[in-house]
Amino acid sequence: MNRILYSGNRNASSWAFRAWLALKEQDIPFKEIIVDIRRPQRWSNLAEIGNFSPAAAIPVLDDNGFIIFDSNAIMEYASELGTNALLPEDIKARAKARSLVAWQHSTFGRICPCLFFESAFYPEKKALSDAEVTAIENVYSIWEDSITLFKGKYLVGNYSLADIMFVPSVVRFTSHYQPDERWPNVQNWTKILLSRPFVKEWLDEASQLEPIYLPGYRNDP
Repeated sequence: MNRILYSGNRNASSWAFRAWLALKEQDIPFKEIIVDIRRPQRWSNLAEIGNFSPAAAIPVLDDNGFIIFDSNAIMEYASELGTNALLPEDIKARAKARSLVAWQHSTFGRICPCLFFESAFYPEKKALSDAEVTAIENVYSIWEDSITLFKGKYLVGNYSLADIMFVPSVVRFTSHYQPDERWPNVQNWTKILLSRPFVKEWLDEASQLEPIYLPGYRNDP
């Protein structure tokens, strides 16, 4: 196999999760090499990745020597390489999908930063602060509006890179605070999203691993 995805721990590597999902959903064959990003070996392992990837981070896709080192770029590459594009044909729906992807890629991490992806797999969850509840509710409302606008089961109508991009956030949010009847489309969307076979495959493997505890989780912002 000449196509290699350098991925990471199932219960920690949210960005690799996205790249892996896009490749899997497009039925693109690849070999996976899992890089252990737990501390303290994280730094030496990522330094090795830096020998062939300028970002020195995961995910990295090595397609027969051609290196793609950004999760968003890998997702778009998979969308174009596969047989069923993961971006809508409609120009407005495509722009909306790209807007949602860019939001997650750039500033979305500031929302509930103490709810790490790792925390979704903690057996005991903390009580959320009022600020965290409000932040999650605001996101649920944005997702609800998008699903309503495009009149489908997914964020922009059909399953797209926007949905893939938010899978890890759906996992970390819903594991702490489930959407209720105020967001009926989001309730349905999260259930469908988390029941997709490849999503389940990754999460089932993640749930079997020893939790990775990070500092700051119990300290409400």
